[in-house]
Amino acid sequence: MSGSDDATLPPDTKLTRTKEKWAREGKFLTGRHARPDSERLPPGQHIVKDWPVLDLGVVPNIARAHWRLDVTGAIERPVSWNWTEFQAQPQTQEVSDIHCVTTWSRYDNQWQGLATRDLLTKVMPKDDAAFVILTGYDGYTTNLPLDDFAAEDALVAHSWHGEPLSAEHGGPARLVIPHLYFWKSAKWLQKIEFATRDHPGFWEVRGYHNRGDPWNEQRYSE
Repeated sequence: MSGSDDATLPPDTKLTRTKEKWAREGKFLTGRHARPDSERLPPGQHIVKDWPVLDLGVVPNIARAHWRLDVTGAIERPVSWNWTEFQAQPQTQEVSDIHCVTTWSRYDNQWQGLATRDLLTKVMPKDDAAFVILTGYDGYTTNLPLDDFAAEDALVAHSWHGEPLSAEHGGPARLVIPHLYFWKSAKWLQKIEFATRDHPGFWEVRGYHNRGDPWNEQRYSE
């Protein structure tokens, strides 16, 4: 599989064991579907005012002077940006909601960063590119269809509410894909790989849905 090996992650944590158990049991499922154009809160979710922190027990502390983002795979123009080069890309601001698979949602998050559509224009995916594989500095991986990565409000974010992203929330830079459960928005982003075949990531091989649409309650694999 592309990306970092799971061996770089904690091999067995309480959170991992608990969430795998939830997937086996179908915890939190309501069986209800909703439409994002008519209901803002997806089924089974509740609103929070703070921003809960969830990780795999590893919080990389990457100095911006040492940070680099590699964009590779089935593209015409691979890039490897340092922090200055990343900051020199077109800047976009978006306001969007977060929906975590653990049932909390947070409204009206203000992001700043590089829109994924601007990134796509820069690197030019090949005709057979259909998936995007994301790798974080902690070794975490997750997968997306190219169409989801290219959503209108998706971006590689470096700031939240006008402040640099903290390390606990994925700084220096993380992906933000608002229309999917937030485990798809990889923290501590290190590598974006465009692929012709799908490669399920850390949670996807541990019982979680391959796409993760909150309004269709795609929490777990069927």
